[in-house]
Amino acid sequence: MTLRIYDSATRTQRDFVPVTPGKATVYLCGATVQTTPHIGHVRSGVAFDILRNWLEAKGLDVLFVRNVTNIDDKILRKAEENGRPWWEWAATHEREFADAYDVLGVRPPSLEPRATGHITEMVDYMQRIIDAGHGYAADGNVYLSPASLDDYGQLSGQKLDEMDQGESAGTGKRDPRDFTMWKAAKPGEPSWPTPWGRGRPGWHIECTAMATIYLGAEFDIHGGGLDLKFPHHENEIAQAHAAGDGFARYWMHNGWVTMAGEKMSKSLGNVLSVPNVLTLVRPVELRYYLGSAHYRSMLEYSEESLKEAAQGYRRIEDFLERVGQVDKTEVPQEFTDAMDDDLGVPAALAVLHTTVRAGNSALAEGNKDRAVELAGQVRAMAAILGVDPQSPTWANQGGEDSKAHAALDVLVQSELERRAEARANKDWATADEVRDRLAAAGVNVVDSADGQKWSL
Repeated sequence: MTLRIYDSATRTQRDFVPVTPGKATVYLCGATVQTTPHIGHVRSGVAFDILRNWLEAKGLDVLFVRNVTNIDDKILRKAEENGRPWWEWAATHEREFADAYDVLGVRPPSLEPRATGHITEMVDYMQRIIDAGHGYAADGNVYLSPASLDDYGQLSGQKLDEMDQGESAGTGKRDPRDFTMWKAAKPGEPSWPTPWGRGRPGWHIECTAMATIYLGAEFDIHGGGLDLKFPHHENEIAQAHAAGDGFARYWMHNGWVTMAGEKMSKSLGNVLSVPNVLTLVRPVELRYYLGSAHYRSMLEYSEESLKEAAQGYRRIEDFLERVGQVDKTEVPQEFTDAMDDDLGVPAALAVLHTTVRAGNSALAEGNKDRAVELAGQVRAMAAILGVDPQSPTWANQGGEDSKAHAALDVLVQSELERRAEARANKDWATADEVRDRLAAAGVNVVDSADGQKWSL
């Protein structure tokens, strides 16, 4: 089965045919670094990390670009409210996002360009749009006229006569439906020189310019959160088509993390920062949770559902601990079919857990060879989803300080030696006493083919 992707632009599921055979080019709208990241922000990173893993598993060479928006109205407003330089405010929160991606095992992109590093390219791109008759400058601002494009609204379904760009009115607009590509300088704000006067970029031109600089005039996949479909992604397309570029062949949008049916956002006061959630579960368990729903669906957050997901992950982890270290093998065909169906992670997870149950049954029957075979499949499937317990990213990872973990290991190993001696002497009461005492302290002991294993 060929990988099929739901394309938001055509609202159909389409066979994935890359621009260049053997390669895949992906642009993901990354963070606007205005605040501390919450789990709603990083869900997109997890979802598209899984996409990247699957494209690579299918043998494609993936060029993955995820931008950083480090200059926009929100960043300037937040920095001013907190009495900080805008560049420091942006850099501080960019590091927080990088830490959040890293702790959840989201791989760094091939490139992570920043908006402020591409002003020259944005100016060149806007000039192309003006020269093509789709844009104009007025009072130091530069605008694009959607009415000049035949296909405006194809992504979001917005009708030109009913749209609201959601931006404050600039001076010199010929039509209220026009949107701003460049904003004339204001006192106290950062600005850069252009042929039309000093100013700063609008949000939309940043991504169109950066995507085409690094991925070309036409590339494979553009992704981002559902909330970006309009006006951001619609206006990215408009700019590209106005300049004569084909832009993205496929558009993928991930759903939100919701609470009580509402999108998680700062304005609703229901933000759950990544560090706070990691007081409840381990990083790998949070990643498992964020990636467990289909990427296009809404993920309704609750502490109960988070902990249920953590228990589901621990069943995978416990099985592999009982088998011991194994090499990854091929994934089952059912898993491949699920992932090829628009990254059907829920169905793929069902295959993974079915394999875990079969592996536990093989262990119970004393069929170690079969258990090892199935464990190799489990590792391969979990690796695609970014949650392989035996990978270097997650092995012995429990969120604790490494020195504290090492000290605890010395104490636990001493107890496990005492338990092993008791079992050898058939002193079952002492063996059970040791295990129960460790369990009461939050230490889980698993008897595997390679001996006793422990985890928190």
